[in-house]
Amino acid sequence: MARVLSIASDLMLGSKVQETLGAAGHEVVSSPSLEETGWDGVDLIVADLDVENPEALVGLGMPVLGYYSHVDVETKEAAEAAGVDLVVPRSRMARELPALAERLLDV
Repeated sequence: MARVLSIASDLMLGSKVQETLGAAGHEVVSSPSLEETGWDGVDLIVADLDVENPEALVGLGMPVLGYYSHVDVETKEAAEAAGVDLVVPRSRMARELPALAERLLDV
């Protein structure tokens, strides 16, 4: 079991992350932003890249799964350039979240 920080301003999407990863056996802590929470003891960050600056997410000592709107190519490119570990469209994140999380937790 891993401790996951979910950063999302959309309550529905944040709830889906919490529910999906909780069902997979992970402890999920939700926050509307990185500034409003601590990340001590967190094993993975799952972040909405519309909410968080990708550069703020990298270098915190844990892998980051960032998701974005599939039409927002600039956000995708900025996140990849910043070094976010895995950058996927929202639809893929919602569909494959447990597998994507496990992929990053095995690193």
